[in-house]
Amino acid sequence: MTSAAHGQTYQAQVFEQPGQPLVTRQFEHPILKNGEVLVRVLCCTLCGSDLHTYTGRRSAHTPLILGHEILGEVQELGPSAPIQDLRGEELRIGDRVTWTVAASCGDCFYCQNDLPQKCESLLKYGHQCCDSAHPLSGGLAEMCQLAAGTGILKVPAALPDLVACSANCATATVAAAIRCSGSCAGKTILIQGAGLLGLTLSAMASVQGATQIIVVDINDERLQRARKFGATETFNLNEGPTALREFVKQQTADRGVDLAFEMSGASGAFELGIENLRLGGHYLLLGAVRSVGITAIEPEQLVRRVLTIQGIHNYTPRDLVTAIDFLAVHHGRFPFLKLVAKKFPLSSADEAFRYMIDQHCIRVAVQHTI
Repeated sequence: MTSAAHGQTYQAQVFEQPGQPLVTRQFEHPILKNGEVLVRVLCCTLCGSDLHTYTGRRSAHTPLILGHEILGEVQELGPSAPIQDLRGEELRIGDRVTWTVAASCGDCFYCQNDLPQKCESLLKYGHQCCDSAHPLSGGLAEMCQLAAGTGILKVPAALPDLVACSANCATATVAAAIRCSGSCAGKTILIQGAGLLGLTLSAMASVQGATQIIVVDINDERLQRARKFGATETFNLNEGPTALREFVKQQTADRGVDLAFEMSGASGAFELGIENLRLGGHYLLLGAVRSVGITAIEPEQLVRRVLTIQGIHNYTPRDLVTAIDFLAVHHGRFPFLKLVAKKFPLSSADEAFRYMIDQHCIRVAVQHTI
């Protein structure tokens, strides 16, 4: 079944190397293989990891089409394409959809052990070389070709494009972190970093019933924003780590927090999170997706304080469902829409990156129709 004409070409903005403008390239209409779906890109928001690649702080196989926070509209269903989304709802041409940030085989060791995001044959959107067998795999293009093994999910009509875009990155990753923590209900939590991950966690923890939500950052504007996303307390780390320890003690009857979430990826954040956990506390690390240097820690501290430390990287398909469910119900309660500072057409994707760098935005969007 198809609504896309074969023989057409589609434009994409291609990243070739740091410090160089994106290059406009045309790609032929793909011949879909078994289980593949072609979607028209409606919107793509730029994430911090896109920015790291664009500026050269993160290595990548080039050339590639950046962008993984993508919202699309189903244009064509390939042979043996999934006829149902992750909820079991029928997929049809014209459906507005999001999808997992990666495609997984479902059969390898890691897929069979609940780590599909570490699949041995993983295809990750916005990170694939576009001279490979799967060129249209990023959001800065008119079309995106979804590989077999991609978890696809219909998006509720009431959920705005600019809110739904980041569901398959920040929101789903936070949903995974909360799932791995057990629950935020009745807990005192510390959030390190008030970017989109931290703000989303604050909102989700608030809805789940966290007793206290302490958000730490070095930017007062972001800390003020965190209050609108459910934070009960905020702390500017420019006051120093000793002041933070005293503040946390005051807020937690001298015990420390039940849960800490590292969302900033900043050097030194790990030691700070460990210091502010209570006995038996749980520390979840999400922010360090690029090297931030070596951290020294005394193993005896982990043993005697009975601490749990867990890394979270991406998520499983069920976390994407949780993410969309949360946003569908609560996006009006928290100002997610205001986190997208500006919209740019696809032809101005370079300008979007420069604006994000200059203005220190949490998100900007690239859309085909503005």
